[in-house]
Order: sequence, then C-alpha cells, then structure tokens
Amino acid sequence: MAAMDVPANDLISKVAGLLKAVEPIKPPTWAGVVKLSSHNERVPDSPDFWFVRCASLLRTLYVRGTPVGVERLRHKYGGRTSHIVSRSHHRKSGGKNLRLMLQQLEKAGFVQKEKVGRTLTPKGRSLLDKASQKS
Repeated sequence: MAAMDVPANDLISKVAGLLKAVEPIKPPTWAGVVKLSSHNERVPDSPDFWFVRCASLLRTLYVRGTPVGVERLRHKYGGRTSHIVSRSHHRKSGGKNLRLMLQQLEKAGFVQKEKVGRTLTPKGRSLLDKASQKS
C-alpha cells in the first residue's frame, strides 16, 4: 500500500508522530506567537502544528513528484481573507516558516534541494510509505 492509497489526514497524522522523534525537526522559539498566514485571525491552537505542517509538506512533495518551490507552497497554504465591506481575496501564506520547515527536512535527509525547487529523497519516500503501511 502506497502513500497515495491512504487518506491524507490519516497519513499526515502518522507522519507527524514519526517526525517528533527526528532530531533536526523542532519548532523555533517564535513559532507559537506568530500567525502562519495573513489570512488567519489567530496563531495555531495545536502544540504539534509544526510537525503536522512538515508532514503535510512531505506529502505534497510526494504527490506532486516534481520540484516545488516556496512560492508555490505559499500559494497552497494560503487562504481567503474575510472582508466585511469589500470582496474577499486569496492571500499567500508566510514564507519564512515554510522555508525553515523545508530546511529542517533537508537536514533530516527527507528533502533535497534542486535547481528550481525541492524534491523528496528516497529516505523521505520510504518514511511516507512506512507510515502508510501502519495505517
């Protein structure tokens, strides 16, 4: 059973649990006091949001298969602002947190930097496949 055959929420929660044990992946000190995007109204409620987002990044790289850059990920994790008078518009997510997550995943050996973006390494692919077997 591959990672594509498992529902995304189940796979992401399993991989997030596995990433907690990996040494280079840890939230920075400022992570609990900043919003992840300008369209959000509040900071993340979950204490494990950093690991969940890292797992989501790994799954995104797995599904796409092609190199993905930070700008494309900013668009993916963005959302709609809620305006009262004018119409809502899409806002990109913040890039600093995504860039730092990708750098931590690189140090752990799950992601590698390409010329135009980042791709999944065989170690990262096996992590996702192993998590999908446990589901």
